[in-house]
Amino acid sequence: MSRPTRRQAMGATAGTLATLALAGTAHAAATARGAAPATATSGHSGHDGHAGHGAPEAFDEVFQGRRIQGAPGSGHMHHGGGYGVRIDGQELHVMQNADGTWISVINHYEPFATPRAVARAAVVELQGAALVPLA
Repeated sequence: MSRPTRRQAMGATAGTLATLALAGTAHAAATARGAAPATATSGHSGHDGHAGHGAPEAFDEVFQGRRIQGAPGSGHMHHGGGYGVRIDGQELHVMQNADGTWISVINHYEPFATPRAVARAAVVELQGAALVPLA
């Protein structure tokens, strides 16, 4: 097996560094866009460990007879920064898009500004039907 040349090693290093730089720039841009809707709607800058750090504020309310809840750190950690939404105790899978909007499995092609708006739209769409958990 032949060893890589200096040119090949430098090319691989440059490519890796360029990829990391682009990923960092994309992450910073997504974070900046995602923080605006969350802080604009929260109206709270408390010290609960989540508010004021780009995560939407927690909520717990009854909407059209259904209990909807949302809180940072209580959902799928691989989508939406770990924000969890529940309808009548059942998890509604939500995801945050790169532009800061939110979608759910119920309204997958209709983005909303906040997880609360996603939960309310899901309640409307369910029309009283039970939310079946994803297996």
